[in-house]
Amino acid sequence: MSELHAVAHKMVERGKGILAADESTPTCTKRFESINTESTAQSRNLYRNMLLTADGIEKYISGVILFDETFYQNELSTGVTFPEYLTSKDILPGIKVDQGLEDFGSGEKITKGLDGLSERLGKYYSLGARFAKWRAVITIGNNIPSNDCIIENAKTLAKYAQKCQQANLVPIVEPEVLMDGSHTIDESFDATSRALNATFDQLIEHNVSLQGIVLKPNMVLSGYECTYQANIEEVAEKTINCLSANVPTEVPGIAFLSGGQPDEHATLHLNEMNKYENDWNLTFSYGRALQQNALKAWGGKSENLKLAQEAFIERAKANSLASVAGL
Repeated sequence: MSELHAVAHKMVERGKGILAADESTPTCTKRFESINTESTAQSRNLYRNMLLTADGIEKYISGVILFDETFYQNELSTGVTFPEYLTSKDILPGIKVDQGLEDFGSGEKITKGLDGLSERLGKYYSLGARFAKWRAVITIGNNIPSNDCIIENAKTLAKYAQKCQQANLVPIVEPEVLMDGSHTIDESFDATSRALNATFDQLIEHNVSLQGIVLKPNMVLSGYECTYQANIEEVAEKTINCLSANVPTEVPGIAFLSGGQPDEHATLHLNEMNKYENDWNLTFSYGRALQQNALKAWGGKSENLKLAQEAFIERAKANSLASVAGL
């Protein structure tokens, strides 16, 4: 268990965060369409290679969540697999292991992927992975989220986390309350509190070592279509209060998801939260908020490689500073 604890602490090392580069093929295809680039195994390899070989990445990034396809692809200049390449840079390789969503009642979802999970985790560990990720999705709407959906997702997250630790992998536990909708920040606070509370109840019931996990929650925001948008200070205060009431202090760190926020908002919210006295290291596990500018700069063209890498490093550095309230 001490290895798990050490890895969890390294994932949330002060001044560093986690790059979420685990977009599924359909999601990646959608992103590539926005830059008029065909999504193929080769073009996705080129894109991930651009991100992961950016000069100085190891100064700001502690770990990278990979998609299954990327896990087996190669860094292009050395020919080694991405997990081997990241390890050589002292960056922890991680792997997304959930297998997407399925319907659960009216307008709600649960995450699938427990079947055969132990075998997959063992294989990923043997090939260099040191942590995994599983995302649950909670929707705010008319009479939802239901308690049944929250509890079912919490149980599934706990079973996944238990299997990860048995395989010597640190589980990233991600109960994401979606910010799509017109709900208020108070409704977001309530749903996030319920999700976190149920998740930790189940983690404890399943004998998961809380010192060997990393929590990846949403920030407490106004719904994106809400007429009143809470400001940076309100978001920071509500999020810190929500975490303080629902997250045990044994958890070594919290790496927020960006959830589709504008890049700068995700950075400024993180910076503001780190001005508070916290029981945990608060950092980032961003996908779009780290990659969007780099994707646009790259545009699918090899001649734009350096520009794209500079755009990525600029966002990584800004969020590194935000993780120590350095902006």
